[in-house]
Amino acid sequence: MPDGKPAGERCLHLDEENRCGLFGRPERPAVCSAFSADADVCGESRAQALHVLGWLEQATSVAVSRSIR
Repeated sequence: MPDGKPAGERCLHLDEENRCGLFGRPERPAVCSAFSADADVCGESRAQALHVLGWLEQATSVAVSRSIR
């Protein structure tokens, strides 16, 4: 995804088990490599993680779209 991943869109590098197909490879984006799973983001379950990450994507997409105008 040379221009990044739009908010709400599933990363095309995730496999059926939601694992990164680029993990450990040099072409893995820096933003992904720098991400550190933390309880504040991931919560205590997959459902909580998806909820928080979805909220973060929505919140940042609104901020980005407003700054572009």
